[in-house]
Amino acid sequence: MNMAPASPPFVPAWWVPGAHLQSAWARLVRSRRLITFQREALTTPDGDELMLDHAAGPPGAPRVLLLHGLEGSAHSLHTQGLALLARQAGWRSTVLNFRSCARDPADIKRRLRNRRPRLYHAGETGDLDLVVRLLLAREPGVPLYAIGFSLGGNVLLKWLGEAGASSPVRAAATISVPYDLGAAARHLERRVGRIYARHFMTRLKTKSLDLLARFPAETAHLDAARIQAVRTFGQFDDAVTAPLHGFASAEDYYARCSAVRYLPRIAVPTLCVSSDDDPFFPAQAVAEAVAAASPSVTFALSPKGGHVGFVAGRMPFRPVYWAEELVTNWLADRHRAL
Repeated sequence: MNMAPASPPFVPAWWVPGAHLQSAWARLVRSRRLITFQREALTTPDGDELMLDHAAGPPGAPRVLLLHGLEGSAHSLHTQGLALLARQAGWRSTVLNFRSCARDPADIKRRLRNRRPRLYHAGETGDLDLVVRLLLAREPGVPLYAIGFSLGGNVLLKWLGEAGASSPVRAAATISVPYDLGAAARHLERRVGRIYARHFMTRLKTKSLDLLARFPAETAHLDAARIQAVRTFGQFDDAVTAPLHGFASAEDYYARCSAVRYLPRIAVPTLCVSSDDDPFFPAQAVAEAVAAASPSVTFALSPKGGHVGFVAGRMPFRPVYWAEELVTNWLADRHRAL
């Protein structure tokens, strides 16, 4: 494990004070039309469909694979920002829309339904592995990198740990990963965390009940009334995530899928950016991740920044998304060092 001095250090914009406004700023003001993607529908081995969104660039240029957060997509604000930075660097990008998360390019408020009775979760690495292998098979000599934020960052770190020294991704970076899913779920049951949980529960319950309606035989082991009563992530993961995806319980899911368990096995250069005031998980979870990580993992820690916020800059009309710039510049440095 390495600690990297953030250069330059993150200084919160004076007009975006506090962790909660830092976390919400992008949703309040940032455009979802920063970049145009070309969509590809990929059939999975189990007969489902993955939507990949590609941003073009010079032929043969490095490609970065982007993994969004909980209930995000290629149209998420931070995904768009990272794809734009990649294009400005002369790179190409591909966004993996997790199952049930892809949005209609013509109407980004409309989410597309999947063909199979399943959703996605923070430890689902099979789809990521499928996409990585596909991209490399298409362009064997092109360097591939990856960036994940929030839930997508947990997926990426887990996959990197599973792959170890055989990882075909040359370097990776994450922003605001919860590291310990159980600790994050419990953290969001307290104080203002309940507001964040309520926001996500509305969408997740709707999506889950839709699955029950479309696939009654395959989801007969799920209880609609129990799903309707869900208020916390722990309850949702016990009622939906665990039984739908083969875990014994929410605690079993957290134990088997938390990124902190896989950090010791990561063998490629990886940068993890986190803040101490992230409202989505306790600072102690970051400290435990730092202690567990392999020497290949570098941490850039900031006292402030919120959850995937890190909004800097002198004036409101020229915000700087510090963490996004940090990870893209860091990957570019790793590429130049090859």
